[in-house]
Amino acid sequence: MYRLSFFVFLTLLLGSCGDAPAPTPKPRTFPKVEYPEKAYQQFDEDYCAFTFEYPNYAEVQQDKSFFDEAPPHPCWFDLYFKDFDGRLYCSYAPIESQADWEDLRSDAFNLADWHNKKASYIDEMLIQKDNNVSGVLFLIEGHAASPAQFYLTDSTNHFLRASLYFNTEVRPDSMAPIYKFLETDLLKMIETFEWKE
Repeated sequence: MYRLSFFVFLTLLLGSCGDAPAPTPKPRTFPKVEYPEKAYQQFDEDYCAFTFEYPNYAEVQQDKSFFDEAPPHPCWFDLYFKDFDGRLYCSYAPIESQADWEDLRSDAFNLADWHNKKASYIDEMLIQKDNNVSGVLFLIEGHAASPAQFYLTDSTNHFLRASLYFNTEVRPDSMAPIYKFLETDLLKMIETFEWKE
């Protein structure tokens, strides 16, 4: 009885071995991204001391709370990129002394440097414009949470800091085309940025 069962099992096992190719897993893919057409509009909110151009597919959202309190200044806002579930967090601070300017500048460098834990490289690009706007753009490569940050200042009265984040797991390879797409928008914002005087 046992021999017969073993013989039937062995026959079925050998019979199932055929010339069919072994299955292979499908390669990992990512969803196709539909990029909106580039067009810009003017940011000229009365609660901020500056203007710039931003993409028409971004939505301005003024921050109303900061850890259950009002933000330190009314000119705290986000540019929300709904198509990519990303935000450019913008916070403005008036400069009232040389110590304020040094603290704000130091904070901007420290917050960008914090990403060195995961970043493979941080490119610092100096910004110097003729209309009293200067600053630094930090382009962060690797597995860091933020791919880009910058600050703009006139060094005497105004300081704006911005950082770009996405509501997704950090995947630099698959997100790289989106980073590059939005990087041109950040450059446009910096290029068109002016203080209201």
